[in-house]
Amino acid sequence: MTGVDLSDAEPGLQAWLARGFHGEMGYMAAHGLKRARPAELVPGTVSVITARMDYLPAGTPAGWQAIEFARLQRPGEGVVSLYARGRDYHKVIRARLQQLADRMAQAVGPFGHRVFTDSAPVLEAELAVRSGQGWRGKHTLVLNREAGSMFFLGEIYVDLALPPSEPASSHCGSCSACIDVCPTRAILGPGLLDARRCISYLTIEHAGPIPLELRPLIGNHIYGCDDCQLACPWNKYAQRSPLPDFAPRPQQSGGELLALWAWREAEFLQRTEGSAIRRIGHERWQRNIAVALGNALRSTRDPAIVAALLQKREQLSDLVREHVDWALAQQGDPPV
Repeated sequence: MTGVDLSDAEPGLQAWLARGFHGEMGYMAAHGLKRARPAELVPGTVSVITARMDYLPAGTPAGWQAIEFARLQRPGEGVVSLYARGRDYHKVIRARLQQLADRMAQAVGPFGHRVFTDSAPVLEAELAVRSGQGWRGKHTLVLNREAGSMFFLGEIYVDLALPPSEPASSHCGSCSACIDVCPTRAILGPGLLDARRCISYLTIEHAGPIPLELRPLIGNHIYGCDDCQLACPWNKYAQRSPLPDFAPRPQQSGGELLALWAWREAEFLQRTEGSAIRRIGHERWQRNIAVALGNALRSTRDPAIVAALLQKREQLSDLVREHVDWALAQQGDPPV
């Protein structure tokens, strides 16, 4: 639990927005400082209950970080961020937070509340740190000594005065693994992220053309990026989730790029039903795969990739076609 006075977080938020590090995420700026003022977002809010939910599937093997890094070395395989391989977390966490609020109401009587998870102008990481869920890692994600960073965050804004939890202290020390591993150098320094360079932003939030200089650095990431978390030593303590909701669904877990490239829009919608992936739409999905195919073509010179790109080229939107043309042009480029 934590209170609602986040005033000392406002200068950092304003400075980050002023530098344009939020990119096309206009909603980050649109709500102004309401993001740091819970009582303005939900009038009457006095306290915030924070929660975390582990999302590594129950069957995740030991050494999973090395397994995931190995996938990044297979150019013909598209990689989807771990958190998106199961059911859409928004639905899972919101429902569970509401169940928690209902149980609280049974114990203390009706009270005003509202639940959130990555769905409103809420400083989730800041609230999590203040309530003792963990500390802010150098990659800006919340880290917990017993659970690493492989978890979702959620909040219940309440009109009850609750005793605050003790904030967690930082335990990153001199480690810079997350900064060093970032393919696009999006982490400019400890706790400073330029989202415009982040692969998660580029493949999910960004709607337009991916900057030319960043395309080769994206490799075979097609939805999100876990590199900074894979490199983090604390994630050897990442917990497995017992929930079947987060079990990987084969159609949402990446796979052979050429097979994914062949999906028509109806197939994309059918295969991503109930998944966070669906939110980017088929066009962005194709754009991301075209970039990954271009990167694969640079290292493999596979004629099947050329044929697949050319076969669909004339049916594509201008946005996707431009990325296809870039991909085809990679045949003569040396591997990066």
